[in-house]
This record gives sequence, C-alpha cells and structure tokens, in this order.
Amino acid sequence: MANIALIVGAGSGLSASLARLFAKEGYTIALAARQIDKLKTLSNEIGAVSFAADASQPDEVEQLFQNVEQKLGVPTVVIYNPSWRVRGSLVELEPADVAKTLEITAYGGFLVAQAAAKRQLAVGGGAIFFTGASASVKGYPGSAPFAMGKFALRGLAQSIARELAPQNIHVAHFVIDGAIRSATRIEPEDKPDSLLDPDAFAKRLRRRFAQTYLNILRQPRSAWTWEVELRPWVETF
Repeated sequence: MANIALIVGAGSGLSASLARLFAKEGYTIALAARQIDKLKTLSNEIGAVSFAADASQPDEVEQLFQNVEQKLGVPTVVIYNPSWRVRGSLVELEPADVAKTLEITAYGGFLVAQAAAKRQLAVGGGAIFFTGASASVKGYPGSAPFAMGKFALRGLAQSIARELAPQNIHVAHFVIDGAIRSATRIEPEDKPDSLLDPDAFAKRLRRRFAQTYLNILRQPRSAWTWEVELRPWVETF
C-alpha cells in the first residue's frame, strides 16, 4: 500500500514543513483547507494534491475522504491541524464566536478522526495525529474558548488512542508550547531561537517539530507514544 499523508488545515507554517518532510520521505501528500489557492505554490513544489474542505462540516469531511481515496488511496497518516482562536474576557465573549472555536478546533477533529478511522480499520491500520497547543493542558486568562477547544481535542486523542491502538491505528497528540516563526512573526533580537522554527528539522539534524511527527509515526507498535510536548527554551512548563 502506498504511503499517503493527508494534512487537514494545511497552511504555510507547520503544515507546510510536515508536507515537505513527508514528501521527501516518499509520501504522496494530500493537502486540505477551506481556501486552497494559498496552497498552490506548496502543491507545485512537492507535487501535492489540494482539496477544498471545511473540517467542521460533516458532509465536507466525508466528501474530502472520498475524494482523497478515489484520487490517491486511503491515507496512511492523517494530521489534524486546524484551530480557531477568539480572545476576550468571559463576560464579553460572543457565544457564536465560542461555538465556532469549538467547531473548528475540536468537533472538526472528531469528524476527521472518525472518517480516517473507518478507512484505516478497513485496510488494517494507519495513524491519526492531532496538533495541540499549550492551551491543551493549561487555560490562559482571556482565552477560554481556545482552551476549551484544545482540551477537548486532547481528550479525543487520548480516548481514541486507547480504543484504536489495539486495532493497529497509532493516535498521537502533539502539544506545541510556543509561537511558531513565520514571515510575519520574527523573534526579538535579544531572544534568538525563542520562536519555534518549522523548518529546522530538515536543516539541523531534523530534530524539531516535523521530524518529531515522523519519528513518532515510525515507532514500533510495542512502544507507541500517544502524546509529546515541544517547546523552545524561553517557554516555561
């Protein structure tokens, strides 16, 4: 069976680094996002196939997996990266904004995991990975909706890891504790290497985020990790 990686919620940060690394390792890459125009450059670079889908909508998630399966095959590994954040004090939050945060950050994770598991069970195994945040394990003031969503995503991962591991599906949750460097987010001069570098794995012995995902994917079944935390030196525990 061909190795196929489906990255849901693909963008220019961690998702792009994962896509490049997995493509280099011989995986066929499927990228999914609500707006796929932004993925054109990356898709052309690595030969990926892009699919438009809103991960919080059941019909669109099901159609996404059908399209990926028909065009490429059943995904060997599915990585869930979408999240949505709304900030504000508890008494000022708009209920609709909170609902949207939960739909994208947590409910979408359930929909994608369910669709992936149905197909991976049918072919005898696979992997489902979730990208979390420091908010997955600690709630910050003014960020209750994001904490609610990420706590829920972590609970989903922990529950289905226990359910699916005996059926040869590796479920893992990655706690990203720190901001990720991008073209619009650069660390201050007095704190070099204070932001997470999504491309450092390939350039520095592949020891950071994307390489960690790949390493965990390659773990033997006798020693599967269900959760790992990644943080730069300036982040506190």
